[in-house]
Amino acid sequence: MQTELIDDDSPEAPVVSEKSEKAESSSVSFEKKKGKKVEDLEVKDAQMIFQTVWHELEQDVGTENLRFPAEIFWLNGAPGAGKGTQTEFIMEFRDLTEKPIIVSELLKSPEARKKIDAGLLAGDREVTKLVLSTLLDPNYESGAIVDGFPRTKTQVECLKLFHGRLSELRSKYLGTFQESQFPKPRFHIIMLFIDEEESVRRQLLRGQRAIAHNAEVEASGVGGKWELRRTDLNDEAAHRRYKTFKESTYDSLTTLREVFHYHFINAHGSVIEVQQRIISELKYQSSLELDQPTYDRISSIPLAEKLSLHARQVLVHRLDSYEKFHSELFEKVVGLIKSKFIPVVEKHSISGLAYINSEHPVFDDPLAIAMLIDVFTERGFTAVVDIRRMEVPSRVDPKTYEIINRVKKVYRVRINFDGSKIRRGI
Repeated sequence: MQTELIDDDSPEAPVVSEKSEKAESSSVSFEKKKGKKVEDLEVKDAQMIFQTVWHELEQDVGTENLRFPAEIFWLNGAPGAGKGTQTEFIMEFRDLTEKPIIVSELLKSPEARKKIDAGLLAGDREVTKLVLSTLLDPNYESGAIVDGFPRTKTQVECLKLFHGRLSELRSKYLGTFQESQFPKPRFHIIMLFIDEEESVRRQLLRGQRAIAHNAEVEASGVGGKWELRRTDLNDEAAHRRYKTFKESTYDSLTTLREVFHYHFINAHGSVIEVQQRIISELKYQSSLELDQPTYDRISSIPLAEKLSLHARQVLVHRLDSYEKFHSELFEKVVGLIKSKFIPVVEKHSISGLAYINSEHPVFDDPLAIAMLIDVFTERGFTAVVDIRRMEVPSRVDPKTYEIINRVKKVYRVRINFDGSKIRRGI
């Protein structure tokens, strides 16, 4: 019998068929006779994996030919959630014409089969390379759906690095004749979710239908057989497959909520009900996307997370420069902080918030204000300075009796810090 048994939702599992018993029994993946799981020796450093894959792509096609789709939908879901059913609908809704990239199908390629037939796992590096290489196909220029990536924590980190590299290329070639080759990357994470009970029910039902269909095909000799997953035949295996998805794929993908457009789709209910949720979700997220010219206009402004990455080192450098090149002014500012500001701050140690007004002329120098802010920052406070100008009577003109005003500067400093938490009895 040639029915093919597959398990394509395991994060790093090879595709196993009855035609390839050698791969199935290999001691590199699982020694079934002994029931012993062999340690996966692949390096899990996402930075190293991505840099290696990217270097290989540059060697294969050249940096100038790294043309990836402007929009990519990374589709994942619980076992039985209906990825295959909903993929075609998503493609039609977003006007995508090229067939989806299905990772489990990529793992059947000659390159991947060599590893699998040798009993080797298709690891993060191999899977990442296969996916990125396929995305270079010109047919995916307008957009692509990738079904089954990322599935592991390492692959999730590789995806973040991939998006970062595409953004860097966009900035590098912006304003050049190659600008159109490097569009702003738009990544969408789509998660079709169902709970464990529903997942197991759908898996086992799918297995029953596949068995019945294949028996009919074998008896009639008409039609083709459906692929049959091992986990669709056993309740315990179906639960185990869902657990793998929840612990490896689902938990890893939730870390992307703050990075990319994250579409969480409740896949319970009928096909039509799920499609209505997909329409609602994708329409909402589309309204949040910037047009290309808008993005290009503001992309040169650094992200807050990048500014904060080395903020401490930059602060230390500034403070050292104050002492070295502006020692006299720095001494005055520090002296004022100790004598005038800290006594007030101490009185507000419970609330953690103090407002202090100062008219000291030292702050007429903008550098003195910068010093004050940096000193407080280094000591763990947050300081904000607001300069207020007020007109106050100065003198009376003896001839016209007109009141002559002068402008008085008031430096209002707001200082925040973690206040004391007092335990109160009841």
